Amino acid sequence: MVRMPGMNLFEALRPWTEVVFEQAPGLELFDAHTHVGQNDPDGMKQTPEELVSSLQAAGARGAFTFPFHEPHGYRAANDAVIEAARRAPDGLLVPFCRVDPHDDPLPEAQRALDAGARGIKLHPRAEQFTLAHPGVKPLIALADERSLPVLIHAGRGIPALALHAIQLAEDFPNAKLILAHAGTSDLSWIWRAAADLPNLLFDTAWWIPADLEALFSLVPPGQIVFASDAPYGNTFLSASFQLRWALQLGLSADQISSIAGGQSLRIAAGEPLQPVGPAIGEREKAPHLLLERVAFFLLFSAMGSMRGVDPTEMLALARLACDVPDEIDDAPVFAAIRGLLDDYEAYAAEHPDERRRITFLILAATVARTPDVPVPPGVLNRRDSAPRSAAARSA
Repeated sequence: MVRMPGMNLFEALRPWTEVVFEQAPGLELFDAHTHVGQNDPDGMKQTPEELVSSLQAAGARGAFTFPFHEPHGYRAANDAVIEAARRAPDGLLVPFCRVDPHDDPLPEAQRALDAGARGIKLHPRAEQFTLAHPGVKPLIALADERSLPVLIHAGRGIPALALHAIQLAEDFPNAKLILAHAGTSDLSWIWRAAADLPNLLFDTAWWIPADLEALFSLVPPGQIVFASDAPYGNTFLSASFQLRWALQLGLSADQISSIAGGQSLRIAAGEPLQPVGPAIGEREKAPHLLLERVAFFLLFSAMGSMRGVDPTEMLALARLACDVPDEIDDAPVFAAIRGLLDDYEAYAAEHPDERRRITFLILAATVARTPDVPVPPGVLNRRDSAPRSAAARSA
């Protein structure tokens, strides 16, 4: 398939988000995890204007936003986020202050909250602390006193995170603790405690299909909030692969609406959390063996690309795994995945240093694992034009 130069990631993947919205009419997105700032050591940057533009393009109702990592302290960064929220149209940005427990955090949190911040962000990995740090408990107590949310980075490398988070949630029931990144560090068991702790929530700012499937299956849907981790992710594009899981697993319209934005809107407004039923639990369903092969190769491709490893070989295997006979079950899904691989290669050729190019691969791996969710009708005609192996053509 030949494409003209200037391929746009947002437009290329727009049909995949739109098909999710078609399956769940009336969804309103609220992004529970976004950043602004210019000084993060990992090189990522985002201005408030860029974030607002991205949210408006997604038709989002709002976003929780906070500073990137600031190695030299957060006072100025917190003020900048609060001011950005004041300037943003229609209350689009809900400012969180970020504090470092090593750096006398309580006075800064109190100052920032009094100045207009409406939540607190903690990043145990970046600031190198655990939730047992003596500076953390007073912050959660402050959030409890004011009935505010606290968003906590919950990726890898944080010892005993779930154990400490559960204790804090029990001790401070008015504080809304949001574990970022699907609580991946301890998702293997914390889901069992979640049902008894309605103030313990999880955001979806993650991408590995097995983790998102577990989150949407095992955690009560009223305790899950949609998030992109912008600018690492994108509000509109993250919906294309995260919310597919809600559809695949059979969550109700009310539950999907709560996840997409309803519960976050209540948090932003200072309203009580609203449950929308228990976790659906693990569903027994035979795997689609041929799609599982595709998902495996795509996941390895995405992970390799993230680490600077050339994904060409794994992507070639993924393409070969999509060479199935036309009459096979779910043949349109294989065709749609091949279309995404075409788009990935075209976009990567034009933007070889763009981190978000792997969104194509993340979405493709998710599509392979969510075959019951429709694919956009417009992508199916690519099957006839895409090159296929001789073995597949003769099958």
